[in-house]
Amino acid sequence: MDNLKKYNQAFIDTFRISEDQLQNLQYQSIEAWDSVGHMSLIAALEDAFDIMFETDDIIDFSSYQKGKELIAKYDVQL
Repeated sequence: MDNLKKYNQAFIDTFRISEDQLQNLQYQSIEAWDSVGHMSLIAALEDAFDIMFETDDIIDFSSYQKGKELIAKYDVQL
């Protein structure tokens, strides 16, 4: 599975959404992406890519698109 698919799958599995919902997805734009869901997503991404997000990046991770920018800091190419 390529990295973009892994990234997408973390969102799909964590929030139980379809792939077509990803592009405009933002924190708290769906009920599942609350503070608990946010930490579940972070954990799923850390496991998928064997990385550890810094606290500032966890806080800044505010959307699907922003997450793509942040994960690149950890040498993950999507």
